[in-house]
Amino acid sequence: QDKEEVVLWMNTVGPYHNRQETYKYFSLPFCVGSKKSISHYHETLGEALQGVELEFSGLDIKFKDDVMPATYCEIDLDKEKRDAFVYAIKNHYWYQMYIDDLPIWGIVGEADENGEDYYLWTYKKLEIGFNGNRIVDVNLTSEGKVKLVPNTKIQMSYSVKWKKSDVKFEDRFDKYLDPSFFQHRIHWFSIFNSFMMVIFLVGLVSMILMRTLRKDYARYSKEEEMDDMDRDLGDEYGWKQVHGDVFRPSSHPLIFSSLIGSGCQIFAVSLIVIIVAMIEDLYTERGSMLSTAIFVYAATSPVNGYFGGSLYARQGGRRWIKQMFIGAFLIPAMVCGTAFFINFIAIYYHASRAIPFGTMVAVCCICFFVILPLNLVGTILGRNLSGQPNFPCRVNAVPRPIPEKKWFMEPAVIVCLGGILPFGSIFIEMYFIFTSFWAYKIYYVYGFMMLVLVILCIVTVCVTIVCTYFLLNAEDYRWQWTSFLSAASTAIYVYMYSFYYYFFKTKMYGLFQTSFYFGYMAVFSTALGIMCGAIGYMGTSAFVRKIYTNVKID
Repeated sequence: QDKEEVVLWMNTVGPYHNRQETYKYFSLPFCVGSKKSISHYHETLGEALQGVELEFSGLDIKFKDDVMPATYCEIDLDKEKRDAFVYAIKNHYWYQMYIDDLPIWGIVGEADENGEDYYLWTYKKLEIGFNGNRIVDVNLTSEGKVKLVPNTKIQMSYSVKWKKSDVKFEDRFDKYLDPSFFQHRIHWFSIFNSFMMVIFLVGLVSMILMRTLRKDYARYSKEEEMDDMDRDLGDEYGWKQVHGDVFRPSSHPLIFSSLIGSGCQIFAVSLIVIIVAMIEDLYTERGSMLSTAIFVYAATSPVNGYFGGSLYARQGGRRWIKQMFIGAFLIPAMVCGTAFFINFIAIYYHASRAIPFGTMVAVCCICFFVILPLNLVGTILGRNLSGQPNFPCRVNAVPRPIPEKKWFMEPAVIVCLGGILPFGSIFIEMYFIFTSFWAYKIYYVYGFMMLVLVILCIVTVCVTIVCTYFLLNAEDYRWQWTSFLSAASTAIYVYMYSFYYYFFKTKMYGLFQTSFYFGYMAVFSTALGIMCGAIGYMGTSAFVRKIYTNVKID
């Protein structure tokens, strides 16, 4: 309504090059406007975790009510305050404000060419566009350069100009998006490139498998028809030899099934969050992306329990309660452990990213009272519905010895090489995602992300199937961990890429920002690795089951 109060919220201030290193706006010695009473503001879980610290500016702004240039307060500049401002200007500090949930950025001040005199911007000139009874556009111009001299008074002033605008309320965020960056030719080209790679890989896999498997089947059925004398003379080799061991439980089944369960859950979360982000514009609200991800993660816990629990039961595991606990808390423990470590540094820095105690308690409650019970439900369903081992071949009582093989057929080598192609199919998208997270771009092309996720799944499955086929042909039946790890090694390449990105694409500095970057990049890479590993294992498991079903075994 006309003359209704419009609140200018001060959010945070911090160095331009370190996006995550933010402090409360009033941690710098700015002064507050005269207006005190205010309508209330609620903080969401996502905002608390992302270090949003909204504080009232004290400026009196009313809807459609122009304000002529007016002083709202003055700063008594003693030496201490001057030093704080000089430090902020040297480090390119800039601040963020909100009007009606629209972000506005401004710079604290600037230095002259030779870096001797420092100037503070003292006049905030706000131009607010309205369409009907909605605010659709906000622009801030910083003016009034005042030299910082100790023991003087600096007057801070503002003005507000309202103007009609044709921007629709739904489209008011479009000016913050950067189509020239996200819809660049290179982005389209990279998707096309990955797509070609997928077609090539699928063709390759189906060709190799169809032709070689057909030959294998032909050879095996010919051997069936020989009499025993010829068969003893004939040299049997290949994957049929390990039919008695291929369905032997993997080593460390407890950890293995927990990892597979967690990977399936991460995949489900990624899929759902991307679909939600495609339908709803999550970037228009502070912290809504993070809140959505936490909610979806908690809600998809039965997926984790189902896949982890059923796999553990099929592998003959007895300690299913322990498996359920490890499966439920594997990812939360990793994320919370990293956050806890970085939190200490944030508290030391007095940064706004320090997570309040109440928020920590809330996250722990979600883990214990939502994730754990839902995981239990999933585990019980998984054990009862698909926990019976129904393998196409019997497992021999005694494991057969694994013969010597060439060095490039060793599981360790296969694991290292397996991650290269999946990483190649996603690394351009990684660049865009990293830039939107660590620099000031808003990521909004979730259709691209969806395509890349699909491409990643197909490439991962194809690569692990080929790796497993070579491994089984070398009569090595330890395919479970190999298929998981050869897909999961994508994570190592992504983490290596993040080092390149840090040193060549950003200008970050300081202990807090560096530990934040490498800590959360490690979490991201690990989660991606577990997801790829689970996808690779699921695809390979179906493939192994299929080929051993079709071969006649005495």
